[in-house]
Amino acid sequence: MSSVPLLMRQVRYENRAFWRNPESAFFTFAFPLVFMVIINLVFASAFDDGTGAIIDFYTPAIIAFAVINASFTTLAMTIAIARDEGLLKRIHGTPMPTSSYLSARVLHSILMGLLLALIVALFGAVFFSVELPLDQLPAAIVVLVLGSACFAALALAAAALIPSAQAAPAIVNAIILPLLFISNIFIQVQDGILVTISSLFPIRHFANALQSVYHPEVAGPLDPVDLLWVAGWGLAGLLVAWRTFTWEPRS
Repeated sequence: MSSVPLLMRQVRYENRAFWRNPESAFFTFAFPLVFMVIINLVFASAFDDGTGAIIDFYTPAIIAFAVINASFTTLAMTIAIARDEGLLKRIHGTPMPTSSYLSARVLHSILMGLLLALIVALFGAVFFSVELPLDQLPAAIVVLVLGSACFAALALAAAALIPSAQAAPAIVNAIILPLLFISNIFIQVQDGILVTISSLFPIRHFANALQSVYHPEVAGPLDPVDLLWVAGWGLAGLLVAWRTFTWEPRS
């Protein structure tokens, strides 16, 4: 069997395995929506001037969070757990090329990211009257696919550096949570040293790109520099994963 049918078969398997764990699937999709409701209840009453600016900002921000959670946090943890359980070792011993397995995990993360973005966008439109950027749909797809691929590649790199499955939640959250707070996801940060620091990482550029897709009149047109930063970090993640990824459980 050629590599493309193998890849598609593995993607179907990853999708089936994902939906056969209903608790994990439910919280993957429910978590961003819960955040969206809580943020609107907390911040809208405190800061909203009646124009809906708070939820307009947080809709693309929560889309970014949902994509990062599915593509980076979940993938890095599951890869580390599969390695410690010996699953990666068994897969490595099969005739399936390792590139097909890893590519399938990345491709499945991209599909989940697109689905999450659609659900959050529809949730915002139905319950908070946030206008869907249908005129920016091609740009939105490009940003979401590029962002999902970038964070999935970084997840493979992070999984390669995680020493054990027990350490995976602590390490992954220690990496991602501080960046989420300074990168225009949970809190809107526009100036100061935190902007300089967060601008070195892909999360702020991904969030900025989604804000430009949703509100080009406020955030400005989509900046190719943001896309280049995201793509560059994705390539760096692939390089690190290629050099350090291990299939054997670590002692």
